[in-house]
Amino acid sequence: DHGIIAYSDHSYIVLNRFPYTNGHLLVIPYLHEGDVDRLPQDVQEDLHRMLMRAVSLLKRAYGCRAMNIGMNMGAAAGAGIAAHLHYHVLPRWEGDTNFMPVIGGTKVIPESLDDVYQRLKAAWSNDA
Repeated sequence: DHGIIAYSDHSYIVLNRFPYTNGHLLVIPYLHEGDVDRLPQDVQEDLHRMLMRAVSLLKRAYGCRAMNIGMNMGAAAGAGIAAHLHYHVLPRWEGDTNFMPVIGGTKVIPESLDDVYQRLKAAWSNDA
């Protein structure tokens, strides 16, 4: 129900409920912290491992050739909750932009979140 793909000791991977593209994932530490450099070393390492697993997962499940990976750290950077950081991981394909965001002010997401969740959970299970 919450779109959680996987858990680790210090972080988890979840679908973004307001995706920019199909398969848009968030990699989130359990620890509430707004600055990545203030995370304990073991949490930093675990978060990075989960980030790399999210990248591999999207490559397998979607066959994407590129990705956007980013973090909005702090309110001025656009963080929705400034006291809790997370990574965004977005699969990208050649020519995947279109006129809808520019002209229509909306995004076209051709796959439901439920379908995305099922695809990614199946790919994650095959990796485990």
